[in-house]
Amino acid sequence: MAVPYKTAPTSCQNCPYLTQSLMSTCQKEELELISTSKISQSYKKGQSIFQTNNRLPGLYCIHQGKVKVSRISSDGKEQIMRLAQEGDALGYRSLMVGNTATTSAIALSDCVVCMVPRPDFFSVIGQNAQFSTALTKLLAKDLGRMEERMMHAAFKPVRGRLAEALLMLHELFRPATEMRFSIPVTREDLAALTSTAKETASRLLSEFREEGLVSTYGSRITILNLEKITQLSALYE
Repeated sequence: MAVPYKTAPTSCQNCPYLTQSLMSTCQKEELELISTSKISQSYKKGQSIFQTNNRLPGLYCIHQGKVKVSRISSDGKEQIMRLAQEGDALGYRSLMVGNTATTSAIALSDCVVCMVPRPDFFSVIGQNAQFSTALTKLLAKDLGRMEERMMHAAFKPVRGRLAEALLMLHELFRPATEMRFSIPVTREDLAALTSTAKETASRLLSEFREEGLVSTYGSRITILNLEKITQLSALYE
């Protein structure tokens, strides 16, 4: 169970990620309304923000940290549908459709997430055409991403999918500086992101390490040859 995070920003207008978030289309009065009603919570790495079949109380906005959005397939395997970071919104599809959540959101790192209550979310939709348009674009982007992942899972070799997954994680965890960094990811999450078995992901990662493309230390991966990884990812497009 998450606990209130008292140091989260009280005003959405002061959020450093406002300009890159869905809320950037909100008017000043709407941001003031949301600021007074939103609930900010902290989550430890591995904690659930929401789970499949939950009825979501509102829209989730990531203020700090990284999140995976996943679902469990019919054969019991986890599939990571999306990676999210600061400024990203979660749960809008289920809110719009009026269904319970079809995915789960799990913290990949310690997170701070703000929840905009359902009534305020729909109030902004009804009053702000720009917000509605931005939301429609997000839904269309999600659909395109899902179609692409389905195509890659069906036709792209696992080696190419692993390279693609590493690039996604590299972009997600890349710091502001250009210094080399390591990616914190479990073999289970890497397999779920690659749409393959854990054993296959581990074997191919070992091949990448032997080829000098990556180095590994426990559950941390460092990309040593970003250009080659990019080429491998694009090779089967």
